[in-house]
Amino acid sequence: MSARSVEATRGAARQRGFTLVELMVTVAIVGVLGAMAMPLAELTVQRSKEQELRSALREIRQAIDAYKRATEAGTVPRAADATGYPPTLEALVAGATDARDPQGRPVRFLRRVPRDPLFTGDAGLPAAQTWGLRSYASPADQPQPGKDVYDVHSLSERTGLNGRPYREW
Repeated sequence: MSARSVEATRGAARQRGFTLVELMVTVAIVGVLGAMAMPLAELTVQRSKEQELRSALREIRQAIDAYKRATEAGTVPRAADATGYPPTLEALVAGATDARDPQGRPVRFLRRVPRDPLFTGDAGLPAAQTWGLRSYASPADQPQPGKDVYDVHSLSERTGLNGRPYREW
């Protein structure tokens, strides 16, 4: 073999692989791109949970309002001293006897109580217990449970992307 062909073989061998420096630069670039993508992924997850929270709050509040309208219309009977709001969130699922139906079938307002997507406590807890409750008699700035359910709020201590605490949504 001539010196020239040996040199050509060595050059071909060098061209087939990457140097350690090239590999390190590539790994560094991939690392920087991954580090930039991570906060974006976290933001996407938080936006998704906030959307779930909005949807769950809307669903429960609409059911509470429908229950109140039903009591005002006389469809759902209420005691003289009652406010007309449901006594519990579970009452929205169980329903109330339809006073206008001769067969006494229940009127239901929810298929199931949605779970608070931001609740981080016991996963075995029923969905209705993942929400903070406000009774009709409690002030808006200090929501407290009572003998009825006027409104619900998240029990999360965190703040949303809009700067408002989730408890105030």
